Amino acid sequence: MTGTLRQIRSFPRPIQVLLINQAGINIGFYMLMPYLATYLTGHLGLAAWAAGLILGLRNLSQQGMFLIGGTLADRLGYKPLIMAGCALRIVGFGLFAVSGAPAILVIAAVLTGLAGALFNPAARAYVAHEAGDRKIEAFALFNIFYQAGILIGPLIGIVLLGVAFPIVCLAAAGVFAMLTGLQWRYLPPRRGAEAGSDRPVLTDWREALNNRPFIAFAVAMFASYSLSFQIYLGLPLEVKRITGGQAGVVMIYAISAVLALAGQVRLTNWCRSRWSPGRAIAGGLALMSIAFLPLALEPDGGPDLLRLAPVLVSAALLAIGTMMVFPFEMAMITSLAGDRLIGTYYGLYNLLSGVGILLGNLASGGSLEIARAAGLPALPWLVLSAAGATSAMAVRMLDRRGDLTVPERVSVPERECR
Repeated sequence: MTGTLRQIRSFPRPIQVLLINQAGINIGFYMLMPYLATYLTGHLGLAAWAAGLILGLRNLSQQGMFLIGGTLADRLGYKPLIMAGCALRIVGFGLFAVSGAPAILVIAAVLTGLAGALFNPAARAYVAHEAGDRKIEAFALFNIFYQAGILIGPLIGIVLLGVAFPIVCLAAAGVFAMLTGLQWRYLPPRRGAEAGSDRPVLTDWREALNNRPFIAFAVAMFASYSLSFQIYLGLPLEVKRITGGQAGVVMIYAISAVLALAGQVRLTNWCRSRWSPGRAIAGGLALMSIAFLPLALEPDGGPDLLRLAPVLVSAALLAIGTMMVFPFEMAMITSLAGDRLIGTYYGLYNLLSGVGILLGNLASGGSLEIARAAGLPALPWLVLSAAGATSAMAVRMLDRRGDLTVPERVSVPERECR
């Protein structure tokens, strides 16, 4: 922990502010979102499909707008987009607090999702811009604060739920209000790559889409997005099936956060000293693939704690694999972008990852129950493991071919996009 604090202090103030900002974003978000579906269907009495629609619109408005958010960051600067996103979260969470009307809930969900599309690519682009040659170190710290927010947020939320759900919403909005003030006061403005440019936006998008090494990397990572998301979908469903409650879900999040807090910096340094960035990513994906094998070997009987053990082992392996991948993955995006149009590249990458998560969730979420009913409970986990192994081999192949290096700048004649 001392080494982590020393490394945090070694970075300039903007990165320190962005680390605090990311922890705050996740604290505010996870105070509210894990309990929103229960509130909508329970207290407000909405049908399950209506609650699913509201949550789906939130995700769609975020994932679908990532590319636009990243492009705006490149053209308007990183700070305005980060502040605008946090301000929108204040409005969205405030609407959840004051009204249960379906139309208002839909507006709140869309605003909440759009907020993430604005500040997410901008914050990552700002970190990459400010970190210079230390991007991998900066994103390792970024993941520590990210995971800390995921751990702290639900704990605060469950305490405030004892008062009332609108109090949770207002408290979450208050967190984002403080973050907006923090950014206004302490975050210096930074111009994006296309600030003041009159080049058509479609030219920027076509440049990213024509960047073959970048697209190849994004496609190779496609399956991995769904793997990492299983800590929010497949593993919680297994905990509920085994124990009949949600208490074990907190243990999953705690494992991820504690491992990141205790070992992220050391693990990243260990990988950097031995492997290329591409090989580190492939190694992390391979470990994420192995993480699903304990679930395929889950005992049929015995006490809940024994049956829960494979889930906790899987959560730990997934967390370590993600810790290996994330810093190198974020730095790789900027490298393949040639350190320009960083917001646009992060936006496009997040958009593609959202598609991967959506398709993976549709496949894994439905197959878990179907496979168990068919007497093949291990099948979905084996399929996820195979998908992870395929992703790891694809990244390793790109690394061996030398594709995961800084590309020549891709130029697109402007007249093609006017």
